[in-house]
Amino acid sequence: MKKIVALLICIISLCGETFAAETYISNVYGRQYESLNGKWNAIVDLYERGEEMKLYLNQTPQGKSDFYEYAFDGGLRLNVPGDWNSQSSELKYFEGSVWYARHFQLHALDAKRRFLYFAGVSYRCNVYLNGKKIGEHEGSFTPFQIEVTDALVQGDNTLVVEVNNRRQKSAIPALSFDWWNYGGITRDVMLVTLPKQYISDYFVQLDKHRADLVHVKVFLSEGVANQNVCVEIPELKRRLLLKTDASGMATGDLKISKIQRWSPDFPKLYQVNIKTQCDEVTEMIGFRNVEVKGTKVHLNGKPVFLRSISFHEEIPQRMGRACSESDAEMLLSEARALGVNMVRLAHYQQNEYIVRKAEKMGIMLWQEIPVWQAIDFSNKETLNKAKRMLKETIRRDQNRCADCFWGIANETRPSDARNAFLTDLLQAGKEVDTTRLFVAAFDNVYFKEKSQLFEMEDSFVNQLDMIGVNKYMGWYAPWPLEPAKCVWKVAVHKPLLISEFGGEALFGQHGDDTTASSWSEEYQAKLYRDNLRMFENIPNLVGVSPWVLFDFRSPFRFHPTNQDGWNRKGLVSDQGQRKKAWYVMHDYYQKNLKSATYRVKWDFACKATKFILLYIFL
Repeated sequence: MKKIVALLICIISLCGETFAAETYISNVYGRQYESLNGKWNAIVDLYERGEEMKLYLNQTPQGKSDFYEYAFDGGLRLNVPGDWNSQSSELKYFEGSVWYARHFQLHALDAKRRFLYFAGVSYRCNVYLNGKKIGEHEGSFTPFQIEVTDALVQGDNTLVVEVNNRRQKSAIPALSFDWWNYGGITRDVMLVTLPKQYISDYFVQLDKHRADLVHVKVFLSEGVANQNVCVEIPELKRRLLLKTDASGMATGDLKISKIQRWSPDFPKLYQVNIKTQCDEVTEMIGFRNVEVKGTKVHLNGKPVFLRSISFHEEIPQRMGRACSESDAEMLLSEARALGVNMVRLAHYQQNEYIVRKAEKMGIMLWQEIPVWQAIDFSNKETLNKAKRMLKETIRRDQNRCADCFWGIANETRPSDARNAFLTDLLQAGKEVDTTRLFVAAFDNVYFKEKSQLFEMEDSFVNQLDMIGVNKYMGWYAPWPLEPAKCVWKVAVHKPLLISEFGGEALFGQHGDDTTASSWSEEYQAKLYRDNLRMFENIPNLVGVSPWVLFDFRSPFRFHPTNQDGWNRKGLVSDQGQRKKAWYVMHDYYQKNLKSATYRVKWDFACKATKFILLYIFL
């Protein structure tokens, strides 16, 4: 027996280092934390020899005979958060490893727990604290946290992070994608301080169908039974008292008859307090119902037309990742000026500043994971990555009522492997959230000569709540008929969103509005008008989302004068100038908004008239 135990210990030691069990911190911005943002020292590891050379030790010579063939001090310094591509011309196209390092002080060791929290690192990373590896993560767009309570020392602490953005076939996204492959520590880094037993996670959201029932789940960091939990909404004068089970979870429901539901017209948020004997957390949360009825999407019991737009997590004028609250304000303000009530956050999970700002502004969100085109659907490892990314996305934003749609894929083609992959992914998402709608975008709608209709053959769409269709008529596909004669028969029993359409134009370039190769604003504007006319012939249409708000950087784009490394489909140029097509969409959305307002007033008038007549005759 002793020999077996010794053998197992040996095997474990040979398998490499192990890390602490998974931890989680909900609403990290509402916690006590020290920001570790700022200038970090960096070393570009061109041949990826950093681990071999033990860069993670961040050593400096101490004696006369000491020397090291690297140094963090006196070299490259990079902003965190931020991408390395926009901070150094030599790193513009770089794919590989960059090592980041910084020091921080811990003034006193105490009984509290501490965590390093990374809001996003692109794409994979290894994290070292005081010379020891403490964790790793894969995926650019979801947060992760590592408990470091026992790894910290009083006084000076050294944090080193190896970041690698090299594209791989098994990654998500994979080898080919139409946006810039930004690398770096692209989102906030924090040292979070929490009590020994803390509130690790919670879900406080309105029932999918009922307007008077709030579901509550609270999870403690420890599996301790019979702990008191109080959930309170002071403005509504409601309080729910719960006790945890053996796993440290407490569940219950709040019945509230006079709740003001969140909507784009009235983005109401309530203060919610969650307390235990050891911890307390406060957050602003909104409540709304979103569901499908027939071929309509209903928000708070009424059909809603989705006036949408997409944008990348990029500031085009800076040619770099959007990473701050002011960046979120810029992107969403331009979207709001267009007249939207929704943004499709393409093609990946965007930062928490954007999500929370959208919620305050009354903008619904379609948020998707980057399962895009060339994913290896036959690879089990890739499927597991996708599941983890989807669950991490839902977990981070499960209390954000602006998130109405979880997108699981974009532009994937039917196959047995793809169908099985997406079916498993969809099931994984529904296991953790049933209050939102699950969606995906497809680019396989084609005009059929025999039927003279636009049709789609894809059995997987039947599993989704709503489908998106990307269709670039007049750009990648010629018009088979006049736009007014183009009729669609696609997923007729489902709500259908045109999730992408448009074409490219270089701001300030004018030309023939019938010639695509003119790259002119006139051609782009006419293309938009033609598509909007065609959309009138889609009976199950619930909204449109042009591609895209801003011109964005893409290595796919080779035209030397009209593109030069930019995708020019933006309604707004890379310098912030609005193209003619912007005004086409703005007018369309204003017309739709006035029509919706008229319908609301008409419904109110009808109800009032019925009430008056009923009162008179009774």
